[in-house]
Amino acid sequence: MAGVVLVRDVMTKNVKVVRPDSSVREVVATMNKFNIGSIVVVQGDRPVGIITERDILRRIVEPCLAPEMLTARQVMTSPVITIDENASIDEAARLMAKKGVKKLLVTRGNDQLVGILTFTDIVTKVPEMLNILEELVRPHKSSYMQ
Repeated sequence: MAGVVLVRDVMTKNVKVVRPDSSVREVVATMNKFNIGSIVVVQGDRPVGIITERDILRRIVEPCLAPEMLTARQVMTSPVITIDENASIDEAARLMAKKGVKKLLVTRGNDQLVGILTFTDIVTKVPEMLNILEELVRPHKSSYMQ
């Protein structure tokens, strides 16, 4: 891709969301329905958390907790790491590498959620960014890797 590639050109726009008071059972049902590995928790249009498959495994399955008894707010990773839709993919890749995450929530203006940008989005659509993201594929701890 020639020139500067912007986040808005690569991000996924149709982001699946839940509210903070949604039950974890609802969260998992939505993730399964749309075959997605994470879901964004929003308050109004503003992202306040993210729930990944890894969050479900660590915070629900391993301790054997009942998903219908817990809310999204109780298991989400927060605060979230966001990037403006007009930022460059280079900037996004560097932020992912610095923060050790594979997903960035994309916002506009006053933190309005407009998309999600994943490690996979970048390496499939802008493969020259792979060298920046290389350290993300090495095992290490982070807030939300998957």
